[in-house]
Amino acid sequence: MSDWAQFFTLYPWAFVVTIVALGLLVGSFLNVVIYRLPIMMQREWNAQCEELLHPDTPAEPTDTKTGDSQAFNLVTPRSRCPHCGHAIRAHENIPLLSYALQKGRCTACQARISPRYPIIEAITGLLSGLVAWHFGFGWAAGAALLLTWALIALTMIDFDHQLLPDSITLPFLWLGLLLSLAGVFTDPRTSILGAAAGYLSLWSIYVLFKWATGKEGMGYGDFKLLAMLGAWLGWQALPVVILLSSVVGAVVGITLIVARGRDRNIPIPFGPYLAAAGWLTLLWGDAITGLYFSAIGM
Repeated sequence: MSDWAQFFTLYPWAFVVTIVALGLLVGSFLNVVIYRLPIMMQREWNAQCEELLHPDTPAEPTDTKTGDSQAFNLVTPRSRCPHCGHAIRAHENIPLLSYALQKGRCTACQARISPRYPIIEAITGLLSGLVAWHFGFGWAAGAALLLTWALIALTMIDFDHQLLPDSITLPFLWLGLLLSLAGVFTDPRTSILGAAAGYLSLWSIYVLFKWATGKEGMGYGDFKLLAMLGAWLGWQALPVVILLSSVVGAVVGITLIVARGRDRNIPIPFGPYLAAAGWLTLLWGDAITGLYFSAIGM
């Protein structure tokens, strides 16, 4: 065992504090993922359509001043103020602290910066700390942190765009299956059945709902997300995940309709509720299952 492993094992609070700090940094990066990934996907779709319709058109636009390709990904270009284009410097991008010191404003144009950015950083740090506290130092905590960060990104992207990117759900589905080989959260048989049952359960509901109403009740991304959670948690966890997500989704949906007058025909993304239910089940699935069976007298 390395010195760091021994230290974190002897002092769990130090591990939690370290992971909270790491979570804040990751939260800052997740803000970039949440904003840029949908744009990257849209540009890719547009490029594919353009290639099909106009095959002689250059595939990638170029900068009119430099002639360089206009790279847009999770790393390039640097983050900028959406109002004035001011490039965010390193000391202006310290999680939570920079926002507080700048009083939530751009240092160049003094335009207000959305509080959403520090909120996501804070939530990521908090949830990361809970994972570290729950699992302690080890492989399970490392894997659970990766899943937590992925679920935060998926939640916000689905909330903004009603979209659950395959570039997140599919790699994490495979990662869940691979982790089952080491028995981190479940065994391979349970994981494989969980992935299959997760996808097919929501797909079946989708087909029946569309047949009965002629409308699409959810998207294929929801099927893949539940398959991903099934791969990580096993098929036994799926009833708890579906129950929790349905209850929370129904409560939030009814609240939006009653309190804010939301049009009932406007779709409400289901992904955030699946993600929240999956995360809760990851940490406290056994306790939640026990409470459920106690409540129904089993």
